[in-house]
Amino acid sequence: MGEPGPVVAGGSAQTRTWCLQRVGMDSQWLLLEDGREVTIGRGLGVTYQLVSKICHRMISRNHCVLKQNAEGQWTIMDNKSVNGVWLNKERLVPLKFYSIHKGDHIQLGVPLEHKEHAEYEYEVAEEDWERLYPCLAPKSDQMRTKRKFSLERLESSGVEGPSHSISKISKVSCEPECPVKTPGKGAVTSSSSGCADAKQTSLEPSEMVRGKQTCPGPTEVMEPPKKPKASNSSASQSNLELLKMTVSRILKVKTQMQEKLMAVLNVKRQTQKGNAKEMEKMEQELKDLQSQLCAEQVQQQAQAEQLEKTFQEKDEHLQNLEKEQGKEHLKQQLVQTLQEYHSLMEELNRSKKDFEAIIQAKNKELEQTKEEKEKVQAKMEEVLSHVNDVLNNELQCIICSEYFIEAVTLNCAHSFCSYCINDWMKRKAECPICRKDIESKTYTLVLDNCIDKMVENLSSEVKERRAALTRERKGAGRPS
Repeated sequence: MGEPGPVVAGGSAQTRTWCLQRVGMDSQWLLLEDGREVTIGRGLGVTYQLVSKICHRMISRNHCVLKQNAEGQWTIMDNKSVNGVWLNKERLVPLKFYSIHKGDHIQLGVPLEHKEHAEYEYEVAEEDWERLYPCLAPKSDQMRTKRKFSLERLESSGVEGPSHSISKISKVSCEPECPVKTPGKGAVTSSSSGCADAKQTSLEPSEMVRGKQTCPGPTEVMEPPKKPKASNSSASQSNLELLKMTVSRILKVKTQMQEKLMAVLNVKRQTQKGNAKEMEKMEQELKDLQSQLCAEQVQQQAQAEQLEKTFQEKDEHLQNLEKEQGKEHLKQQLVQTLQEYHSLMEELNRSKKDFEAIIQAKNKELEQTKEEKEKVQAKMEEVLSHVNDVLNNELQCIICSEYFIEAVTLNCAHSFCSYCINDWMKRKAECPICRKDIESKTYTLVLDNCIDKMVENLSSEVKERRAALTRERKGAGRPS
């Protein structure tokens, strides 16, 4: 978004400027002045002060900031607001500037449960100055307080007449409120030293027509303080009742003052000239009511200070009682803790004995299991040695006393190495074991495979010896 420039319309140059046009309303637009930072919030010191009529804390004190960057582009930043800033329905990250353009939608805060839209929604627009000027929202006056009592608010409460007629008659605003000290917390919210001696500005008919006149405004009503714990003192009760009565009288005086002010405004609306004497009388009554209100406020502050003093004395007394009761309570807790400690130690000792008995029983079971395991292992070793002996005897050739090499089974079912039986048959044609005549020879591959697999798990010396015998016998050749 660049800087606004002159636009030629109908042969004449019209100045155009950027603004935030409030959605659904023909007024309260926010002007974006070139080269100036615009701040929006409900607190003092901002460019535009927005005080929500629905939820007071919907808009933060310094809700957001709008300013131009180095290129002249308008940007917006959420200044850590509670309910957020929304640009085109997307919430902005706090403390980060976002560029805005013509037609963008800006939302401050969130809609309540029974509302479809938020209270403050704006659209970025560029308008002619002549059309924009009557629609602008007034800038925030830093010297005013949040609770100002203005003609606009009175008219919105029921005074007849159009809203645009405000500029034709005098407006009555209020000076800063007479402060009141809040009891119970010790925090001074306002001071009353200058309230009783405040200057009373006379309202002359000629001056009322020309401009605004100021008068001491209504003071924010202080709520009755809450009673401290365990405080039933009759003095505190009486002071509290007096404070309530004072507050009710202040409210009554405020109501009367507002009624008088409404009457003054109605008279002003009926005729600008009017009866000067009647006006002065009504204004004098209004001043008297204001003076009475200030006196009531001074009395209220004195009662509040007395009540606060009484509350402090009661608090000190209660603190002393709590300290004494706290010592007794600590002693009781210590005795109870010691009893629990002793009972816990006894239970731990019993558990320790039970645990030791269980460990001893488990050790005995382990010892028995170990003995049985040793017996089983010895028996298994004995069986394995027997099996090895049997296998060695069955898988060894009786002639060379080596494992079979190319085993051959005779017709009598005895087996020998092929080389050994052939060499034997050169001398005798009978079985070396049973002495039966040799009628046939059969190669037994099963024995060869079993011996080869068994030799793979034996030592390297046995493997080398068997390989050497195999090469030697193959080199000698099989006898015919």
